[in-house]
Amino acid sequence: MAGCHHSPSADVVATVNGKEILRSDLDRYYKASLGENAQQPSPVEANIRRLQLLHQMIQDEILQQRAAKENLAATDEDVNAKLTEIKAPYTQDEFYAQLKQRNLTLDDFKRDLRRSLTTQKLLNKEIESRINITDAQIAAYYNQHKSEFNFVEPQYHLAEIVVTTAPAPQTGNLQNNKATNPADATKKIQTLHNRLESGEDFGALAMNFSEDPNTASNGGDMGFIPESQLKTNPEIYNAVSQLKPDQITPVLPIYDNASPNHKVSGYAIFKLIAREPAGQRQLNDPRVQQAIHQLLHESEKQLLQSAYFEMLQDQAKVRNYYAEQILKQGSPVQ
Repeated sequence: MAGCHHSPSADVVATVNGKEILRSDLDRYYKASLGENAQQPSPVEANIRRLQLLHQMIQDEILQQRAAKENLAATDEDVNAKLTEIKAPYTQDEFYAQLKQRNLTLDDFKRDLRRSLTTQKLLNKEIESRINITDAQIAAYYNQHKSEFNFVEPQYHLAEIVVTTAPAPQTGNLQNNKATNPADATKKIQTLHNRLESGEDFGALAMNFSEDPNTASNGGDMGFIPESQLKTNPEIYNAVSQLKPDQITPVLPIYDNASPNHKVSGYAIFKLIAREPAGQRQLNDPRVQQAIHQLLHESEKQLLQSAYFEMLQDQAKVRNYYAEQILKQGSPVQ
Protein backbone atom coordinates (compact mmCIF):
# COMPACT_ATOMS: atom_id res chain seq x y z
CA MET A 1 0.00 0.00 0.00
CA ALA A 2 2.97 2.33 0.54
CA GLY A 3 3.41 2.56 -3.22
CA CYS A 4 -0.19 3.52 -3.95
CA HIS A 5 -1.03 7.08 -4.99
CA HIS A 6 -4.55 8.37 -4.55
CA SER A 7 -5.72 11.02 -7.01
CA PRO A 8 -6.61 14.24 -5.20
CA SER A 9 -10.01 15.86 -5.40
CA ALA A 10 -10.55 18.64 -7.91
CA ASP A 11 -10.29 21.12 -5.03
CA VAL A 12 -6.62 20.29 -4.41
CA VAL A 13 -3.94 21.94 -6.60
CA ALA A 14 -0.86 20.81 -4.64
CA THR A 15 0.30 19.08 -1.49
CA VAL A 16 3.28 19.87 0.74
CA ASN A 17 4.21 16.97 3.01
CA GLY A 18 0.61 15.81 2.67
CA LYS A 19 -0.90 19.23 3.52
CA GLU A 20 -3.35 20.24 0.81
CA ILE A 21 -3.28 23.58 -0.98
CA LEU A 22 -6.81 24.29 -2.19
CA ARG A 23 -7.95 25.66 -5.52
CA SER A 24 -10.15 28.16 -3.68
CA ASP A 25 -7.07 29.70 -2.02
CA LEU A 26 -5.19 29.80 -5.33
CA ASP A 27 -8.20 31.48 -6.93
CA ARG A 28 -8.31 34.01 -4.09
CA TYR A 29 -4.68 35.00 -4.59
CA TYR A 30 -5.19 35.03 -8.35
CA LYS A 31 -8.13 37.44 -8.11
CA ALA A 32 -6.17 39.63 -5.67
CA SER A 33 -3.29 39.78 -8.15
CA LEU A 34 -5.59 41.08 -10.88
CA GLY A 35 -6.74 44.15 -8.97
CA GLU A 36 -10.18 45.73 -9.01
CA ASN A 37 -10.68 46.73 -12.65
CA ALA A 38 -8.09 44.58 -14.38
CA GLN A 39 -8.39 43.43 -17.96
CA GLN A 40 -8.80 39.67 -17.96
CA PRO A 41 -5.69 37.88 -19.20
CA SER A 42 -5.85 35.18 -21.86
CA PRO A 43 -6.23 31.56 -20.67
CA VAL A 44 -2.51 30.92 -21.24
CA GLU A 45 -1.50 34.09 -19.36
CA ALA A 46 -3.91 33.17 -16.56
CA ASN A 47 -2.30 29.76 -16.17
CA ILE A 48 1.19 31.27 -16.13
CA ARG A 49 0.10 33.64 -13.36
CA ARG A 50 -1.56 30.84 -11.39
CA LEU A 51 1.55 28.66 -11.67
CA GLN A 52 3.70 31.52 -10.36
CA LEU A 53 1.32 32.13 -7.48
CA LEU A 54 1.12 28.43 -6.66
CA HIS A 55 4.92 28.25 -6.59
CA GLN A 56 4.90 31.05 -4.00
CA MET A 57 2.14 29.30 -2.01
CA ILE A 58 4.13 26.07 -1.95
CA GLN A 59 7.24 27.89 -0.70
CA ASP A 60 5.17 29.68 1.91
CA GLU A 61 3.59 26.41 3.08
CA ILE A 62 7.06 24.87 3.48
CA LEU A 63 8.05 27.81 5.69
CA GLN A 64 4.79 27.66 7.68
CA GLN A 65 5.29 23.97 8.42
CA ARG A 66 8.86 24.56 9.52
CA ALA A 67 7.74 27.40 11.79
CA ALA A 68 5.06 25.19 13.34
CA LYS A 69 7.68 22.52 14.00
CA GLU A 70 9.80 25.15 15.77
CA ASN A 71 6.80 26.51 17.73
CA LEU A 72 7.20 29.90 16.06
CA ALA A 73 3.67 30.49 14.73
CA ALA A 74 2.44 34.08 15.12
CA THR A 75 -0.07 34.54 17.95
CA ASP A 76 -3.40 36.40 17.89
CA GLU A 77 -1.66 39.16 19.86
CA ASP A 78 1.04 39.43 17.17
CA VAL A 79 -1.56 39.67 14.42
CA ASN A 80 -3.76 42.21 16.18
CA ALA A 81 -0.80 44.43 17.08
CA LYS A 82 0.46 44.44 13.49
CA LEU A 83 -3.03 45.03 12.14
CA THR A 84 -3.43 48.07 14.39
CA GLU A 85 -0.08 49.39 13.16
CA ILE A 86 -1.05 48.91 9.50
CA LYS A 87 -4.47 50.55 9.93
CA ALA A 88 -3.09 53.57 11.79
CA PRO A 89 -2.49 55.87 8.76
CA TYR A 90 -6.00 55.24 7.34
CA THR A 91 -9.58 55.89 8.27
CA GLN A 92 -11.73 52.78 8.52
CA ASP A 93 -13.30 53.53 5.13
CA GLU A 94 -9.90 54.03 3.52
CA PHE A 95 -8.59 50.79 4.97
CA TYR A 96 -11.55 48.76 3.72
CA ALA A 97 -11.26 50.47 0.33
CA GLN A 98 -7.66 49.21 0.20
CA LEU A 99 -8.86 45.69 0.97
CA LYS A 100 -11.55 45.93 -1.72
CA GLN A 101 -9.01 47.12 -4.28
CA ARG A 102 -6.93 44.00 -3.54
CA ASN A 103 -9.98 41.70 -3.56
CA LEU A 104 -9.45 40.77 0.08
CA THR A 105 -11.77 40.38 3.05
CA LEU A 106 -10.56 41.32 6.52
CA ASP A 107 -10.30 37.61 7.41
CA ASP A 108 -8.21 37.01 4.28
CA PHE A 109 -5.93 39.89 5.20
CA LYS A 110 -5.50 38.68 8.78
CA ARG A 111 -4.76 35.15 7.59
CA ASP A 112 -2.09 36.42 5.20
CA LEU A 113 -0.72 38.71 7.91
CA ARG A 114 -0.44 35.78 10.32
CA ARG A 115 1.50 33.77 7.75
CA SER A 116 3.79 36.72 7.00
CA LEU A 117 4.53 37.30 10.69
CA THR A 118 5.14 33.58 11.18
CA THR A 119 7.64 33.55 8.32
CA GLN A 120 9.41 36.57 9.80
CA LYS A 121 9.68 34.92 13.22
CA LEU A 122 11.15 31.81 11.59
CA LEU A 123 13.72 33.78 9.58
CA ASN A 124 14.66 35.85 12.63
CA LYS A 125 15.49 32.65 14.50
CA GLU A 126 17.08 30.66 11.69
CA ILE A 127 18.82 33.45 9.75
CA GLU A 128 19.13 36.73 11.64
CA SER A 129 20.39 35.07 14.82
CA ARG A 130 23.33 33.60 12.89
CA ILE A 131 24.59 36.88 11.49
CA ASN A 132 27.33 38.65 13.42
CA ILE A 133 29.14 41.44 11.58
CA THR A 134 32.40 42.28 13.38
CA ASP A 135 34.40 45.51 13.54
CA ALA A 136 37.23 43.68 11.76
CA GLN A 137 34.94 42.84 8.82
CA ILE A 138 33.79 46.47 8.61
CA ALA A 139 37.40 47.74 8.68
CA ALA A 140 38.49 45.24 6.03
CA TYR A 141 35.66 46.28 3.73
CA TYR A 142 36.46 49.98 4.24
CA ASN A 143 40.15 49.51 3.46
CA GLN A 144 39.31 47.60 0.27
CA HIS A 145 36.68 50.12 -0.86
CA LYS A 146 37.99 53.41 0.58
CA SER A 147 37.52 55.28 -2.69
CA GLU A 148 33.81 54.52 -2.56
CA PHE A 149 33.55 56.77 0.50
CA ASN A 150 35.27 59.77 -1.14
CA PHE A 151 32.36 61.74 -2.51
CA VAL A 152 33.26 64.53 -4.95
CA GLU A 153 29.58 65.50 -5.00
CA PRO A 154 26.50 64.67 -2.91
CA GLN A 155 25.53 61.00 -3.06
CA TYR A 156 22.20 59.23 -2.65
CA HIS A 157 22.22 55.70 -1.28
CA LEU A 158 19.19 54.10 -2.95
CA ALA A 159 17.40 50.80 -3.26
CA GLU A 160 14.94 49.93 -6.01
CA ILE A 161 12.14 47.58 -6.96
CA VAL A 162 11.77 47.31 -10.73
CA VAL A 163 9.01 45.76 -12.83
CA THR A 164 9.35 45.71 -16.63
CA THR A 165 7.23 44.69 -19.59
CA ALA A 166 10.23 43.39 -21.54
CA PRO A 167 10.73 39.61 -21.87
CA ALA A 168 13.63 38.39 -19.76
CA PRO A 169 14.90 34.82 -19.35
CA GLN A 170 16.25 35.63 -15.89
CA THR A 171 14.50 37.94 -13.47
CA GLY A 172 17.09 37.74 -10.70
CA ASN A 173 14.44 37.39 -7.98
CA LEU A 174 13.87 34.46 -5.65
CA GLN A 175 10.32 33.84 -6.83
CA ASN A 176 11.25 33.90 -10.53
CA ASN A 177 8.30 36.27 -10.77
CA LYS A 178 7.94 38.24 -14.02
CA ALA A 179 5.32 40.64 -15.36
CA THR A 180 4.24 39.41 -18.79
CA ASN A 181 2.62 42.53 -20.30
CA PRO A 182 2.03 46.25 -19.59
CA ALA A 183 -1.20 45.66 -17.67
CA ASP A 184 0.45 42.92 -15.63
CA ALA A 185 3.40 45.21 -14.85
CA THR A 186 1.07 47.99 -13.70
CA LYS A 187 -0.83 45.65 -11.38
CA LYS A 188 2.33 44.06 -10.00
CA ILE A 189 4.13 47.32 -9.16
CA GLN A 190 1.00 48.80 -7.53
CA THR A 191 0.52 45.66 -5.47
CA LEU A 192 4.14 45.87 -4.31
CA HIS A 193 3.74 49.57 -3.46
CA ASN A 194 0.63 48.74 -1.41
CA ARG A 195 2.55 46.04 0.44
CA LEU A 196 5.37 48.50 1.20
CA GLU A 197 2.89 51.02 2.54
CA SER A 198 1.45 48.22 4.67
CA GLY A 199 4.81 47.89 6.39
CA GLU A 200 6.43 44.99 4.54
CA ASP A 201 10.21 44.95 4.24
CA PHE A 202 11.58 46.68 1.13
CA GLY A 203 14.62 44.40 0.80
CA ALA A 204 12.57 41.23 1.12
CA LEU A 205 10.08 42.33 -1.54
CA ALA A 206 12.93 43.37 -3.85
CA MET A 207 14.63 39.99 -3.44
CA ASN A 208 11.43 38.13 -4.17
CA PHE A 209 9.80 40.25 -6.90
CA SER A 210 12.07 42.94 -8.41
CA GLU A 211 12.95 42.25 -12.03
CA ASP A 212 16.35 43.95 -12.17
CA PRO A 213 18.83 41.05 -11.98
CA ASN A 214 21.63 43.47 -11.01
CA THR A 215 19.98 44.56 -7.76
CA ALA A 216 17.19 42.11 -6.85
CA SER A 217 19.55 39.57 -5.25
CA ASN A 218 20.95 42.36 -3.05
CA GLY A 219 17.58 43.46 -1.71
CA GLY A 220 17.34 46.17 -4.37
CA ASP A 221 20.44 48.00 -3.07
CA MET A 222 21.84 50.28 -5.81
CA GLY A 223 24.71 51.63 -3.71
CA PHE A 224 25.58 55.34 -3.75
CA ILE A 225 24.39 57.31 -6.79
CA PRO A 226 26.09 60.67 -7.56
CA GLU A 227 23.69 63.60 -7.62
CA SER A 228 24.70 64.52 -11.18
CA GLN A 229 23.82 61.02 -12.38
CA LEU A 230 20.49 61.14 -10.59
CA LYS A 231 19.68 64.50 -12.20
CA THR A 232 19.86 62.96 -15.67
CA ASN A 233 16.35 61.69 -14.89
CA PRO A 234 14.55 64.76 -13.49
CA GLU A 235 11.40 62.81 -12.57
CA ILE A 236 13.32 60.36 -10.40
CA TYR A 237 15.56 63.09 -8.94
CA ASN A 238 12.59 65.26 -7.99
CA ALA A 239 10.89 62.32 -6.25
CA VAL A 240 14.03 61.10 -4.45
CA SER A 241 15.21 64.57 -3.38
CA GLN A 242 12.00 65.04 -1.39
CA LEU A 243 12.47 61.86 0.64
CA LYS A 244 13.79 61.40 4.13
CA PRO A 245 15.86 58.26 4.87
CA ASP A 246 13.72 55.07 4.86
CA GLN A 247 10.95 56.72 2.84
CA ILE A 248 9.86 55.48 -0.60
CA THR A 249 8.83 57.21 -3.82
CA PRO A 250 5.50 56.77 -5.56
CA VAL A 251 5.47 54.36 -8.49
CA LEU A 252 7.61 55.97 -11.22
CA PRO A 253 7.69 55.09 -14.93
CA ILE A 254 10.82 53.77 -16.64
CA TYR A 255 11.28 55.00 -20.20
CA ASP A 256 12.91 53.13 -23.05
CA ASN A 257 15.31 55.75 -24.38
CA ALA A 258 16.13 53.53 -27.37
CA SER A 259 12.55 53.72 -28.67
CA PRO A 260 11.53 56.64 -30.92
CA ASN A 261 8.82 57.88 -28.56
CA HIS A 262 10.61 56.96 -25.33
CA LYS A 263 7.70 54.71 -24.41
CA VAL A 264 7.22 53.36 -20.90
CA SER A 265 9.07 50.04 -20.53
CA GLY A 266 8.36 49.43 -16.86
CA TYR A 267 7.97 50.93 -13.41
CA ALA A 268 10.11 51.42 -10.31
CA ILE A 269 9.86 52.27 -6.64
CA PHE A 270 12.92 53.82 -4.97
CA LYS A 271 13.84 53.90 -1.31
CA LEU A 272 16.23 56.49 0.10
CA ILE A 273 18.61 54.77 2.49
CA ALA A 274 20.88 57.78 3.09
CA ARG A 275 21.90 61.13 1.58
CA GLU A 276 25.59 62.02 1.86
CA PRO A 277 27.32 65.39 1.21
CA ALA A 278 30.60 65.62 -0.72
CA GLY A 279 33.96 64.70 0.92
CA GLN A 280 35.99 61.73 2.18
CA ARG A 281 34.26 59.66 4.83
CA GLN A 282 36.51 58.14 7.48
CA LEU A 283 36.08 54.72 9.04
CA ASN A 284 35.23 56.28 12.42
CA ASP A 285 32.23 58.05 10.85
CA PRO A 286 29.15 56.31 12.28
CA ARG A 287 27.40 56.67 8.93
CA VAL A 288 30.21 54.79 7.19
CA GLN A 289 30.14 52.02 9.77
CA GLN A 290 26.37 51.79 9.55
CA ALA A 291 26.40 51.67 5.75
CA ILE A 292 29.07 48.97 5.65
CA HIS A 293 27.40 47.02 8.43
CA GLN A 294 24.07 47.11 6.57
CA LEU A 295 25.68 46.06 3.29
CA LEU A 296 27.57 43.14 4.86
CA HIS A 297 24.52 42.14 6.89
CA GLU A 298 22.26 42.10 3.81
CA SER A 299 24.79 40.09 1.80
CA GLU A 300 25.13 37.45 4.49
CA LYS A 301 21.38 37.41 5.09
CA GLN A 302 20.69 36.77 1.41
CA LEU A 303 23.29 34.00 1.25
CA LEU A 304 21.97 32.21 4.34
CA GLN A 305 18.34 32.74 3.36
CA SER A 306 18.86 31.34 -0.14
CA ALA A 307 20.67 28.30 1.27
CA TYR A 308 17.95 27.83 3.91
CA PHE A 309 15.15 27.95 1.34
CA GLU A 310 16.96 25.40 -0.81
CA MET A 311 17.48 23.09 2.18
CA LEU A 312 13.82 23.22 3.19
CA GLN A 313 12.74 22.68 -0.42
CA ASP A 314 14.96 19.60 -0.68
CA GLN A 315 13.53 18.16 2.54
CA ALA A 316 9.89 18.73 1.58
CA LYS A 317 7.71 16.32 -0.34
CA VAL A 318 5.86 18.47 -2.85
CA ARG A 319 3.27 17.43 -5.41
CA ASN A 320 2.04 20.10 -7.83
CA TYR A 321 -1.14 18.65 -9.32
CA TYR A 322 -1.99 21.87 -11.16
CA ALA A 323 1.30 21.76 -13.08
CA GLU A 324 0.79 18.06 -13.81
CA GLN A 325 -2.70 18.79 -15.12
CA ILE A 326 -1.42 21.48 -17.49
CA LEU A 327 1.28 19.17 -18.87
CA LYS A 328 -1.17 16.30 -19.24
CA GLN A 329 -3.85 18.30 -21.04
CA GLY A 330 -1.49 20.38 -23.17
CA SER A 331 -4.06 23.18 -23.27
CA PRO A 332 -5.23 25.97 -20.95
CA VAL A 333 -6.61 24.72 -17.65
CA GLN A 334 -9.45 26.68 -16.10
